[in-house]
Amino acid sequence: MDQFSYLTVLISIILGLGITQLLSGLGRLLQARRNVRLYWPALAWVGILLVVHVQTWWAMFGLRSFQNWTFVSFLLVLLQPIVLYLLSALVLPDPGSETALNLRDHYFAHARWFFILAVSLLAVSLLRDLVLAGSLPNTLNVIAHGMFFALHAPNTT
Repeated sequence: MDQFSYLTVLISIILGLGITQLLSGLGRLLQARRNVRLYWPALAWVGILLVVHVQTWWAMFGLRSFQNWTFVSFLLVLLQPIVLYLLSALVLPDPGSETALNLRDHYFAHARWFFILAVSLLAVSLLRDLVLAGSLPNTLNVIAHGMFFALHAPNTT
């Protein structure tokens, strides 16, 4: 087994846990659908996070040719799926929480930390490219990061 294959096992596990968190939350909402007060931004974020998880897993394949792995570089790469998992843990309520039946209340109860983590995810993504490749990603990628940052930064206050 090469280094990349070995290291991606832990990355895949964490991404899988995040996807599981999102899908189980949707399953719980379906089970309690008669008592749940839906809020479309929360559901939109579930969809966005599912896509981001899959895109992150796909993008990690781009690291297969990277050969200079160190513990610090691996921790930096691992930080991205960890932040994604934390976002997944915040986006939908736990069944026993005070906001379990009201997605709007849950959304606003956790919005500050959710958007702080979302901005952190963007920063980690850029930092990862800077550390591993020695430069920022291509211009279009940096512009996309900047647009997402602009959408999230006002929500962290």
